[in-house]
Amino acid sequence: MSGTVTVRNIVLGEGIPKICVPLMGATTPELVAEAGALKALAPDLVEWRSDYFAEVEELGAVRQALAEISSILPYTPLIFTFRSAREGGEREISTEYYLRLNKAAAESGHVDIIDVELFHEEEDVRGLIAAAHACGVFVIVSNHDFHGTPSQEEIVSRLRKAQELGGDLPKIAVMPNSAGDVLALLAATNTMQELYADRPIITMSMAGEGVVSRLAGEIFGSALTFGAAHKPSAPGQLAVAELRSVLELLHRSL
Repeated sequence: MSGTVTVRNIVLGEGIPKICVPLMGATTPELVAEAGALKALAPDLVEWRSDYFAEVEELGAVRQALAEISSILPYTPLIFTFRSAREGGEREISTEYYLRLNKAAAESGHVDIIDVELFHEEEDVRGLIAAAHACGVFVIVSNHDFHGTPSQEEIVSRLRKAQELGGDLPKIAVMPNSAGDVLALLAATNTMQELYADRPIITMSMAGEGVVSRLAGEIFGSALTFGAAHKPSAPGQLAVAELRSVLELLHRSL
């Protein structure tokens, strides 16, 4: 049922799940080095996890870093993400600055997608989506639960809410405490994709038990998966080369 979203030349929601790799440098030189190293890996998308950036509360430094990343990876779609500590990120910032930061990223001309956390005030989420769309920037509306896995019904509910708010790419990541939790995430993904989604969705179960969810998106309905260049940004991320090999193997069997 779900449709596709085309970001530059990358079509999300069609064929093999696309691979995204995070940048997590604390300084601009570190980010430049990481971005240069990613050229050889050729990921489909790159995500800048700006919550790792020491100067993230200086908009000028953020803009400069975005320009540097973009100059090194000019043809690779870039996701801008500030992941709050309550959703597994490195730090907290005020809601006011979170809004300013994401708007500045969207307006920079160097970002293709911003990631907006679902559990902000609905008015703020809608406002950021509108601001991003006005700049021709797509929006992931995301939720991360590092403590457990909600019920299938709750997972579907959160994904539907992200879609209802206008997110181009609803996303949820959950922490399994059992194999049954992984099955719940996969079943919810399949239900969302078959019954409710009119756009690509992104889902994953984290840690070792959840690795299968990072590999089986083409079967169950998740359009994007995250791989690690060096240091993973979330538990359970595989190295890019291994991830690509398994995704291609599964694709050939379908």
